[in-house]
Amino acid sequence: MNALLRLFVNRPAPRGFACVCAAALLSGCVGNPFLTSAVDPASPVAADVATMARAGTDYPTFAEIPPLPANARPLREYGRAADQLELASAKLQRETAPGTWTLTGTQAFVNRAQTIVGPAGDDDASATEASEAFARQIRERATPPPLPR
Repeated sequence: MNALLRLFVNRPAPRGFACVCAAALLSGCVGNPFLTSAVDPASPVAADVATMARAGTDYPTFAEIPPLPANARPLREYGRAADQLELASAKLQRETAPGTWTLTGTQAFVNRAQTIVGPAGDDDASATEASEAFARQIRERATPPPLPR
């Protein structure tokens, strides 16, 4: 405490600055802005604000709190359900961890997909001819850019 007092001894500038800061902080506490503020009468909510400000509100008492419903689950059941959810989550993570499963039976999937596509899906000749014709047409249409002058 003595160290702080030594800072302000024979130094009027810091003492004056501290007084000005304290006065500025305390000036914010003067008055009540909610009592002196007025609602703009042209505002679309002015009538609602006036009725709500004058309305005497009736706050509920503890006696008015309704009792718990009879069919509500006991608090311990929430904890048991949370434990079951945690166990299910841990089991799912164990079962789907990397290296715990392999991809098998792919040949049956390939065979079924090829039967759906049909025999035209493997015809390389038609795809090659169409591709070559398209490439030839594009080469004919292509023109080199003009030479710079």
